[in-house]
This record gives sequence, structure tokens and C-alpha cells, in this order.
Amino acid sequence: MTMHELFTVLAPADALARLVDGCSPIPRTETVALEAGLGWVAAVDIPAAETLPAFARATMDGYAVRSADTHGASEQSPAYLRLTGDIPTGVVPNVRVGEREAVRIHTGSMLPHGADAVVMVEDTNLHGHDVELLAAAAPGENVLTVGEDIREGAVAVPAGRRLRAADLGGMAALGITSFTAVARPRIAILSTGDEVVPVHATPGPAQVRDVNASTIAATVERAGGIPVRRGIAPDRHDELLLEARGGLAVADALVLSAGSSVSVRDLTAEIVESLGAPGILAHGIAIKPGKPTVLALCAGKPVIGLPGNPASALVVAWRIVRPLVRLLGGEALADDTLGDESFGATLDLPVPSRPGREDYVPCTLARDAAGELHATPIFGASNLIFTLVRSDALIAVPLDRSGLGAGERVTVIVP
Repeated sequence: MTMHELFTVLAPADALARLVDGCSPIPRTETVALEAGLGWVAAVDIPAAETLPAFARATMDGYAVRSADTHGASEQSPAYLRLTGDIPTGVVPNVRVGEREAVRIHTGSMLPHGADAVVMVEDTNLHGHDVELLAAAAPGENVLTVGEDIREGAVAVPAGRRLRAADLGGMAALGITSFTAVARPRIAILSTGDEVVPVHATPGPAQVRDVNASTIAATVERAGGIPVRRGIAPDRHDELLLEARGGLAVADALVLSAGSSVSVRDLTAEIVESLGAPGILAHGIAIKPGKPTVLALCAGKPVIGLPGNPASALVVAWRIVRPLVRLLGGEALADDTLGDESFGATLDLPVPSRPGREDYVPCTLARDAAGELHATPIFGASNLIFTLVRSDALIAVPLDRSGLGAGERVTVIVP
């Protein structure tokens, strides 16, 4: 019995689940400086060594007051307090707010003793040394209290978080200048095919340049991994096996880009089975384009055999390789969503599909006069790379749908 006779398909989510169930974040870590931390994944919880704010401070320019002295103040019935001082930012107050007193305060200034609120300057008038209040202030109004942001000992950034700008800002506020990150996973990329030549070469008759190595490498890098390009292997068993073993030996995972014919798929599957146990976990996934995909776990490392079709390779790289790289890189994956690159749009034309598979259809995006985002499908040879280049995104057709109707709200993704 040949491999293609065993060819069955799994839903993409199920196939991915089989693969990631046998994977775990790579054990290597690195110390990363704060200024270089964007996009790295925290390997361990990063605790707060301080309490923030460390002092109560004003969030508005205005007057520090005792809230009880402002009770009932309004434009029709103002309250009047005596001005007794001014507190610049960065200075510890040397005044205390007593009964029916006010102190001028600025955004970020430390709240003086005796005060429990700030009346913003827009709700006041100054008459010499008297402050006219046109609004009452509740206790704590326009004030950040001690520990309101974070308390000493609390988790500032959890393990598994891919650091964003806000995370780096929070760490800077705590004086954290470096942190322990999961090392970026190394993903070997091996193209195969007697008809495939390097990008810098001029193709001969019946030859094509290696498109997939570039699109896969970009997907890996975008997901936080390090692409390790291993060149092009011929469609010959011994040479392909040697190159595949070499790629897997120097990386945390191997991605093979193979041809689309049954014979080449069979060869790829044979090679993958030879790389180590348990071997192939899924041979074919219910996705278009990208059905002839092989997912395997070989000697503890994931191996993915992608179709040679450029569009298929890119879609499956986004759908399968992207979350795998994020998992290997230590990122906590909450579920099998379509990821950060997905968003909603209104479909302009109907899209046919077949229940039981996920379809990804190229489309253009545009906003109407009301600002509503619209997706217009591009029909035709979706297996061509420039069909994707000319598109803005892909319409995601769910597994259980037989098509999408014009006017529907749909999910689009940018792989």
C-alpha cells in the first residue's frame, strides 16, 4: 500500500492540536536588555520589586484640598478656600493642607499631607489668595494612590507573554533593565524539487525559483523564530534524507517545502517517517489551499511537510507553522484562534466553498464612505504567488460553511 492510499485529512485545528500536544517551549533562555525586549517572550514571571505609585500624586493641574471642604460646591454656590502654597513636580511638599485651605498642585506632583483630593483648575477661579471652587471633589478624585498601579511582589509580566510596548514601559517604571527570555526557536527550512533553483539563479526550461523559502522564513521571523535556510534538496531519497536529517540536527523544528505531485508527496512522507519516532501525526489537512500537508514529531522535534504550491505553502505556514513557532518560543497560546492578524470585514461578493474544509480566498480591502471595511474576493488562479501579492488579505471560510454570502460579516487575515 502506498502513502497516498493512506492519505486522509484532519481539520486544521485538530491537526495542529496533535502536533503541539507533543511539543513544549525550548529550554534555552537568554538575558535580554530592556531596550531590545520588544517581541521577546518572558521565560519566567517578572515580579515587581517596588510599589507603584510609590507616593500619592495628582493626575490633574489644580488644587489639593480636603474633600470635606468642597462639599456642595457648584457654579451656583461656590466654596472658597485660602491658598497656602504651591507644589512643583519632583519636590516633596513642605506644606500641609489644613481646614478650608488649598495648595496649588501640578500633574504628577506629590499630594501634600492633609489633602485627599484635587480639584482641577478648570473648576476654579483664583481671586488673590482665595480659591473659588465651582465643583465638589470626592475623596481620591484626580489622585493616584499608593500601590494603585502595582504592588511589590505582584507579577508585573507573566511568563509566556510576548513583550509589547506597554510591557516594556511597565518594566521601565519598575527599574527593570533586563529580563530572562525564551531563546528564539531555530526553524530549519529545506526546499525540495528537481525543478527548483535558488533565487539568484536564472531558471532553465521547466525550472522555477525557490519562492517558498522566502515566504516561510518571513512567517517564521514574524512569529518570533529564527529561520535557518538549508537550501534545496533534489527529489532523490538518499540525498533528501541526508539534508533533512542535517536540518533537523541544527534546529528546533524542520519545515520541508515539497512538490504537489503524489509521487513527491509519497517521497516526503517516507523521508519524514525515517527521521524518528513517533513519525507522522497527520497526512493531509482539511484546508484549501494546502491540503497535502504532513505534520510529524520526529525524535522530539516537530517536522512539517508543506506543499510546493507557493500559495498553499504560505497559507499553511501561517495556519500551522506560525502558532508552532510561537509555542516553541514560550508564548502562551490561549486557543486556536486565527491570531492577531485577523479582523472583520463585510463581504461584497458571494464566496463558494465546501463544508468540511477551511478555505482561504484572496481579497482586496477598501473602506466605504461610512468607514466600513469591505472585502472583495479575487477569483482565479489562487495558487499563483502574485495573486496573493495583489491581494490585501485572505477571507477565512470556516470549516462548517458551504460558502459565504454577499453582505455577511466575515473574518479576513493577513498572512
